[in-house]
Amino acid sequence: MFKDHQDYLNNFNDKFFNDQTISNLQKIIHRYPNDVIKIFSLLKLCKSISVFKVLKFSIKKKIIEELPLIKKMEFINNLSVDDRISFLKNIPKDFLKNLIKYLNTEEKRKALVYLGYPKNSIGCLMIPYYLAVQETWNVQEVLNYIRKEVKKNRDFIEIVYIIDQKGKLISDIKIIEFLLVDPNMKVSDLMNKKYSAALNVTDTEKEATKLFSNKNRISLPVIDDKNLLLGIVTVDDILWILNKCKEEKIGELEELNQSYLKIPLFRLIKKRAGWLILLFIGEMLTTTVMQQFSSVIEKAVVLALFIPLVVSSGGNSGSQAASLIIQAMALGEVKIKDWWTVMRREIICGFFLGSILGLTGFIRVIAWHNINLYNYGPHWILVGLTVFLSLIGVVLWGTFSGSMLPFIIKKFRGDPASSSAPFVATMVDVIGLVIYFSMSYILLHGTLL
Repeated sequence: MFKDHQDYLNNFNDKFFNDQTISNLQKIIHRYPNDVIKIFSLLKLCKSISVFKVLKFSIKKKIIEELPLIKKMEFINNLSVDDRISFLKNIPKDFLKNLIKYLNTEEKRKALVYLGYPKNSIGCLMIPYYLAVQETWNVQEVLNYIRKEVKKNRDFIEIVYIIDQKGKLISDIKIIEFLLVDPNMKVSDLMNKKYSAALNVTDTEKEATKLFSNKNRISLPVIDDKNLLLGIVTVDDILWILNKCKEEKIGELEELNQSYLKIPLFRLIKKRAGWLILLFIGEMLTTTVMQQFSSVIEKAVVLALFIPLVVSSGGNSGSQAASLIIQAMALGEVKIKDWWTVMRREIICGFFLGSILGLTGFIRVIAWHNINLYNYGPHWILVGLTVFLSLIGVVLWGTFSGSMLPFIIKKFRGDPASSSAPFVATMVDVIGLVIYFSMSYILLHGTLL
């Protein structure tokens, strides 16, 4: 229990402070405000958050300003929304711009919505920090400004924005341009065009994603209706949107547009049945393939043991390839015209990935047989070789089909995201079985078959 000045000085350690009640900690901090950073550095996170709520605003501001960077990021991201907004509403605009960039994407969205930006608008993704100079400056002044700002904020900045005296966006110039010219040159002499692209603060996330797809940029400026520069949006935030968006995908529940518990049961079944029926029909082809090769399975039952292994490897590789290409398309890194380059890369990747998995399967057969965990029969080497070569073929087919399907769908003006994992896996299952049984017949004909 905190009693007096001497007690405080004699017990300056984490156990002493974490054992105090919130009320006692409040008294200590208000009595010794110059030690507040030392005290907060010793407190557990949950304790420091509880104490922060009851402190004077001036002390709160001092804590946030002077906490070490890592501690500051952890602290403000774990504050409750109410406590954070209560604090942010009362701090100066410049401090707010510097502070809000430490919030993770989800917490930043919450904060900006509470501060007045429409939900799902670009304003909720915007980082209110950027490098902005006036066209009357010379290059040396710009370089001095860049050194000062980058040292202070330590964020990677690609573009310097040119604004007028009222803060309106005029143009943008890559930082490297300032490094290649005479330091005495005016910024206005470097400007040869209007800014390449900008987002409005009220633009939707979908509009922002589309613009990023068309521009090879890691960030874009955000302006208001009066062309005033407000901040930037980075490609990291756009990637976050892509990962969080509720796109319809085959094999997944369609968007219900209302509460799950309130939707009528018949409508729930109807929305889920369509794609499941389509996938079921697709998987029926798998059954048909196995029926065609039933005689092979009857003669060499051992082959049935590896069907899940071989088929799942093809489905996994196909889904992985499809996801990578869809993401690259969304970011504008890959266009339809790049299909040939992508195909060549994926064929090479598929061959080596299949070889790695095939070798692993081959070693597994040899090891299990030789340590007597399972008897694969007198032709166990051929069985292992069948698994090895089949995995190369199936994974090669998986990466090829998974990477090409998004191009085909986009070519016919569909949504590449619809080539989801279940659809790719169903298609790979059928062809994968054909590859596996064909390879078995070729290698084992005259021995097991």
